[in-house]
Amino acid sequence: MENTDHNFSDVTRQGWLRLMALAPVAALETVADLLAAHEFTYLAPPEIGLAMVRGRPGGSAAAFNLGEMTLTRCVVATTDRGTGARLIGHGHVAGRDRRHAELIARFDAVFQDSTTDAAGRDEMLAGLANQQQAAHAESAAATAATKVDFFTLVRGE
Repeated sequence: MENTDHNFSDVTRQGWLRLMALAPVAALETVADLLAAHEFTYLAPPEIGLAMVRGRPGGSAAAFNLGEMTLTRCVVATTDRGTGARLIGHGHVAGRDRRHAELIARFDAVFQDSTTDAAGRDEMLAGLANQQQAAHAESAAATAATKVDFFTLVRGE
């Protein structure tokens, strides 16, 4: 069993974007009240498009175009409540979920705000990580239940 104690005090922006992109949109909706103190403007409203996925066999061979995948992105701006600086939040998510991309972008902008409660952010991210870990463990257990062990009998001659 993996350790579910997460320390997000030094989490990077890439880390929180990844956690939110992999989280179900319902999990983000439950904590959307954290966004209420900010006003957002769209720099790019949620839009659906395609992204080329590249592959690299073995991790070291020449890259090739594997194919395209659907991607939804959103870019929002807000103002830092402490310094007055303009903050830009980006949200990208696989698939066609406009609301998910919008929530990611909004949280990204709020997490960059100098007045954001780091403990609240860390608690939210830890909750998302724990949910993802539990879902992964459940999936692994369901897969393990269908495992088939093959064996070979030695023929005596």
